[in-house]
Amino acid sequence: MPTTSHRPPDAADSRTPGSSKTPGTDNRPRVVLALVLAAQFMALLDTSAVHVAAPTIRAELGSSGAGLQLIVAGYTIAYATLLITGARLGALLGHRRVWLGGLALFTVASLACGLAEGTGWLIAFRLLQGVGAGLLIPQVLSLIQLHFTGEARVRAVGAYSAVLAGGIVAGLVVGGVLAGTDVPGAGWRPVFLVNVPIGAALLVLGARLLPRDRPGRAARPLDLPGLALLAAAVGLFAVPLVLGQERGWPLWTRICLAGAVVALVVFRAYESRLARRGGAPLIAPRLLRTPGTGAAVTRIALVMAVNAGCFFAFALHLQESLGYGPLRAGLMSLPVGLAHGAVSLTWRRLPVRRRPALATGGFVVTASALVAIGVLLRDGDAAGLPLYAALAAFGAGLAAAHGPTLVGALAGVPPEDAADAAGVLVTVTQLGQVAGVAVFGALFLDRLEAEGSGEAWWWVTVALAVASVLGALAGLLRERR
Repeated sequence: MPTTSHRPPDAADSRTPGSSKTPGTDNRPRVVLALVLAAQFMALLDTSAVHVAAPTIRAELGSSGAGLQLIVAGYTIAYATLLITGARLGALLGHRRVWLGGLALFTVASLACGLAEGTGWLIAFRLLQGVGAGLLIPQVLSLIQLHFTGEARVRAVGAYSAVLAGGIVAGLVVGGVLAGTDVPGAGWRPVFLVNVPIGAALLVLGARLLPRDRPGRAARPLDLPGLALLAAAVGLFAVPLVLGQERGWPLWTRICLAGAVVALVVFRAYESRLARRGGAPLIAPRLLRTPGTGAAVTRIALVMAVNAGCFFAFALHLQESLGYGPLRAGLMSLPVGLAHGAVSLTWRRLPVRRRPALATGGFVVTASALVAIGVLLRDGDAAGLPLYAALAAFGAGLAAAHGPTLVGALAGVPPEDAADAAGVLVTVTQLGQVAGVAVFGALFLDRLEAEGSGEAWWWVTVALAVASVLGALAGLLRERR
């Protein structure tokens, strides 16, 4: 889409209260928002559908624990690495072109996943899906940042957060339906194949409805050395977390984790030096110095880690210990999604001055709900009103923690840094999910072997609650400063 003029981000056009239109920009921002959010919904649906179908995949393909985690998290590893680059490519080549290309690749990779004949092939095609998502998903926040201001941006972010939860929970339900009903004997395969008609329809609509946009005239060139350093840091961080537990944390996993820290430090130093020399770093250092960015990044990472880690362990506990079928396991997550969506769409009605406290309160509610869920499911099946209420509180708490934090992180970012901000925040979102599946998934699998599923689930909920408390403390420290 055409770039907007470089004016302050809160200077909304009084003629267009729903968007930030200026001469030369798209006159249909709501249509564009609906279309790109629909594609994001599909990508999120696929991610969570794999969570609930994981036990079926494991049984039919004979996947190891590490192989199963790579099927679930490999997708996220691939596109987390490319999100910042995808955002920059959108600014360089045009958001429409990159969005359509990413969607086409995602759709083709989904078909390949549905036809995969073994664990190795499925992992490879999931990585290819991740590349498509790495091009597709960053365009969403970039468009929100560039074409909405003030309360219109808050509403757009609210819709984004609602889609985030709706896609995850819908994926759990759809995954349960498709894996549980064994559509024409296909087992888990329709979980991926369902993306093919949806993706094809969105491609047709996107080609017709997304306005043609010119590459940004002020867009900076792609920082390939920076990309290589960031990819190394992400890979060195994610791969040992996914594989370490099953292999007993050999020396190479610890070396990789230490190497991730080194790569990140070198990346930061290189980017700062490049900026001082007048170059075009992958992430503008001034963006990282924006007040509140550190706390916001920490909180967003923790929200997504708690979310992904909980759902991974929850699906395994319900199906492998309590004997739930995939459909029933998926439906158990419905209260989470309904509550998350409701809070995401309504929290903006609170006065601006109360929003930081809302995020902190959201983390506290999340921690309390997790402890309650852990107690209720520790000794067996406790499905009933108390469990559903605790699940709804968990979803509401996550939404209250996420929405205000994301809006606050975007508030001080000028339009020229919109692509970088979108790339950073979405990358943090996905790395949080990788860490959640890896860390809390590893804890669950480790305790499962030693103490059984009930105790494993209890330990995971305690760890998730501790992570939620850390999110609350991150915001309180920022407020005191």
